[in-house]
Amino acid sequence: MISEVRLRLCINCLRSGGIIAYPTEGVWGLGCDPDNADAVERLLQVKRRSWTKGLILVAADTQQLQGWHNELTQEQSLRLASLWPGAFTVVLPASARVPRWIRGQHETQAFRVSSHPGVIALSRAWGGPLVSTSANHSGRPAARSLHEVRIHLGRDIDACLPGQLGDLKGATPILDLTTGRQIRY
Repeated sequence: MISEVRLRLCINCLRSGGIIAYPTEGVWGLGCDPDNADAVERLLQVKRRSWTKGLILVAADTQQLQGWHNELTQEQSLRLASLWPGAFTVVLPASARVPRWIRGQHETQAFRVSSHPGVIALSRAWGGPLVSTSANHSGRPAARSLHEVRIHLGRDIDACLPGQLGDLKGATPILDLTTGRQIRY
């Protein structure tokens, strides 16, 4: 069960430019407001990650991603319908709406419509997509518990949404829907 108090705390934190930690399908994630360049820059500093790699945007439903990616072909739409909601991240052509600090050096953007109850609750309460990246320093294993998040990143996280991970044993697979290439298994 998701704590409404902790959920509101996380949303208030996001509104003020903070960084939150939350459970996802397979690892703990870090998130922030994708439209807040300062929050994204701080998140990247916490992770010790280059902005050039880009970040995932996670949402509660496909409507929250409208305007964030370019128009899809019928084939792409059918493929997405078979993957979402779920534990699958998909790379699509980014629209002009996606700032450089989110997409990095790419002309594409990684998206996920989650089936995880905590992610859904956060995205719905927020009213749109959130940044979603693994809770770890770049190159290190992703946190698999709130305890690990607190040990490795505790002072740098402004709020946490307690909860359980989903059934994956690691980060979500990533598929580039424009090329068909599997980026992460």
